[in-house]
Amino acid sequence: MTDNFEGKSCVACQRGAPPATDDQLKAFLDQHPDWSLVDADSVPKLQRVYTTKNFVQALALTNAIGEMAEAESHHPALTTEWGTLTVQWWTHKIKGIHENDLIAAAKSDRIAEACLGD
Repeated sequence: MTDNFEGKSCVACQRGAPPATDDQLKAFLDQHPDWSLVDADSVPKLQRVYTTKNFVQALALTNAIGEMAEAESHHPALTTEWGTLTVQWWTHKIKGIHENDLIAAAKSDRIAEACLGD
């Protein structure tokens, strides 16, 4: 199953919305193998650590992903450090991973490619 997650837009998510299906998660992880599923505080999340050359580059990537998140009205946890940016996507309202998280994570990769030249 191939899905063009980065070509989609996030939609408003309400409590009780269905989480991403196993097929959607598999398709996403097959296309974006640098992302992983993590459990944080008993909530499943998508996580990726981007490696940068320095703090300035990490901060620029943080801001670029933050701008996309604001435009999509869907916001991740961003941890910016010297040489890395850790991004976690999940949907607070459903305490899990929604299709919006897959879309936003795919868009994060596209932004990182542009910012980091990967």
